Amino acid sequence: MNAVVETARSWIGTPYVHQASVRGAGCDCLGLLRGVWRDLIGPEPEVVPPYTRDWSEPQGDERLWRAGLAHLLPKPLGQVAPGDVLLFRMREGAVAKHIGLQAATGPQATFVHAYTGHGVIESAFSAPWARRVVARFSFPQQVSSEG
Repeated sequence: MNAVVETARSWIGTPYVHQASVRGAGCDCLGLLRGVWRDLIGPEPEVVPPYTRDWSEPQGDERLWRAGLAHLLPKPLGQVAPGDVLLFRMREGAVAKHIGLQAATGPQATFVHAYTGHGVIESAFSAPWARRVVARFSFPQQVSSEG
């Protein structure tokens, strides 16, 4: 199995806690990605400053997208693979600020994410989710080649 998918799935059931990143205790969507990074790669590449739920929106600043470009490998949206990091724009014209990890692909595609009110879950990668994806990344090569 893909190491990223296996690690992300090990976080399922973790409660949703804004700004947290502790498996079993709490995380948000960025915290899930941070935790998977730590589990597979080691120390996080940068310190994440405190953020509010509406961060980046007033400025229209694509901070998550820039961070993805700095630390992950960008991929074409149509080049789908298990373990991909997905960046979602939740509303038209808003900044992209939800993250998930592609788990299964094909007709029964799924992704793992931390979602308010649900915690870390594996959701169907349905059309409403798929149309919100604005960027797709993979982890650095030493991780994506495992599994």
